[in-house]
Amino acid sequence: MSTNVVGPDFLTLQVSDLERSRRFYTETVGFTQVESKIPNAAVLGAKPIKIALRQATDDLSIVSQLGHGVVIWIKAEDPDKLVAEIAAAGVEITKPICDGSCGREFIFRDPFDGYQITIYEGQPE
Repeated sequence: MSTNVVGPDFLTLQVSDLERSRRFYTETVGFTQVESKIPNAAVLGAKPIKIALRQATDDLSIVSQLGHGVVIWIKAEDPDKLVAEIAAAGVEITKPICDGSCGREFIFRDPFDGYQITIYEGQPE
């Protein structure tokens, strides 16, 4: 059996309020927004996989926790600095900064839609 599957290329989080989430992910977390033609979305300039915040097309109120069972890992240059900035903004840190299998890491809860996002340093090259 042959396949043409390459791998993940884009990640989208459905959000309840696009503008509020865009401000959080750019101003608090530190992403930059990049130009995009995707309607009702804000595309964040992440590498190697771009991340979009999209105004929900599904009824988000029918589930108790968005993304339950899905783990999203986002690499950061300085997780210690970022956790301090995010915590200072009043964002819940669900796993404190620690040394993990991929360097320094922590988990925060998106304050509006509840996604749990892991920030990590990455494995040494």
